[in-house]
Amino acid sequence: MSQTLTTFLSRTFIVNQEKCLLPNKVLLYTPVATLKNFSPPPDYSDVVLPERRRLKMFERVPQYPPNQRPPKMQRKPIEMRGPELVHNKLQYCEFGIQALTGGRLRWGHYEMLRLGILRKFDESRMFALWRIDAPWKPKTKKGQGHRMGGGKGAIDHYVYPLKAGRIIIELGGKCEFAEVEGFLSNLAGLLPFPARAVSQQMLEEEQEEEKRKAERNVNPFTFEYCVKNNIFGCRVNLSKYDRIWHGKYR
Repeated sequence: MSQTLTTFLSRTFIVNQEKCLLPNKVLLYTPVATLKNFSPPPDYSDVVLPERRRLKMFERVPQYPPNQRPPKMQRKPIEMRGPELVHNKLQYCEFGIQALTGGRLRWGHYEMLRLGILRKFDESRMFALWRIDAPWKPKTKKGQGHRMGGGKGAIDHYVYPLKAGRIIIELGGKCEFAEVEGFLSNLAGLLPFPARAVSQQMLEEEQEEEKRKAERNVNPFTFEYCVKNNIFGCRVNLSKYDRIWHGKYR
């Protein structure tokens, strides 16, 4: 059995002529270096980082004048119902955390978000800012074992109510969404209501998709049409909020 020994760049290949597809010929291995075309890195020359890049720490209790007693407020769940109409877009067109439903945020959630982002993001090329204010709404609570009656309880803590679609935190700088999506999604999952990590591209695509569905819809019996025309007497089983937001929000 004849064998041919071929050495190329300190690599030894033993080729068996009898097992080659082409008889009476020597099979040679020639390594070739190809040119790979990588996409150019993104250009961050137009990105201007603000002077303050960390999230500031909010106070647990709002400050009142010394001669003013802290007021007690009603629950008012309407403050958490429906969509957010003002703060539902990204100011810097970068990335952020968006609430999917209404809810309340306590001071502990603020600290969880602040410390979680502080540990993960690179301050030398990123910045983060709050899109919500400090907790301002008081929540009362009576002591354990207290009998019913006796008026409204004492203030236990303060919360911040928000609606669906509200941008909670905005993050940007010289970074890509793939870098920040991981820890932003983890922080969004720790909130007391459904939330998600979003980017400007995601919001624009969702808006275009809703517009495309509305244009291509051939079914005239939409939720809004059925409610306005009281199809099959559906208004009897609907709440007043379904008549306003057509089943999209509670």
